[in-house]
Amino acid sequence: MDMNDLKKQGAVIKLDGEPYVVLKSQHARTAQRRAFVRTSLKNLISGKVIEKTFNASDKVEEADVEKSKANYLYQKGNAFYFMNLETFEEISLDKGSIGEDVKFLKEGLEVTIVYFEGHPVLINLPQKIDYRVIEAPPAIKGDTEGKTMKIVKLENGLEISAPFFINFNEIIIVNTETGQYVERKK
Repeated sequence: MDMNDLKKQGAVIKLDGEPYVVLKSQHARTAQRRAFVRTSLKNLISGKVIEKTFNASDKVEEADVEKSKANYLYQKGNAFYFMNLETFEEISLDKGSIGEDVKFLKEGLEVTIVYFEGHPVLINLPQKIDYRVIEAPPAIKGDTEGKTMKIVKLENGLEISAPFFINFNEIIIVNTETGQYVERKK
């Protein structure tokens, strides 16, 4: 795997025998025109985040990972349970493995589970997810002009900013990378 592959957010590499996922990467050049990539990497086993710089000549080992589709079922304590859509087996991941993505989970949501050496280590969410609005303050006439926003509560408990025209029981689309409202479902 070369330096260009490190630019992909979500790429999984192996350092010192452990799997890391690329959270952020920034490509740069020095005055001598040597290229390098600054990365923010998360250890998939310990959850520890490190900063590491790779030079153009560095070779990185790609982690041997497998992926499978699964549906989110439920949470019990710090464990989150999923059902593999091919084998129908139940898989559990702890909150540390899921990280910030836990706030986007809702019953029945289809995710991709990433396995390292046969053990589930993380999930990949869809980029956009539909949610039903369960609480939305009423819009006041005149406030619906422009880009005025209000806080709405979604079916999974997540609260986000949405335009004033969004009402109770409507379906909206949320971007899981930014955590922001995208549009009203048609």
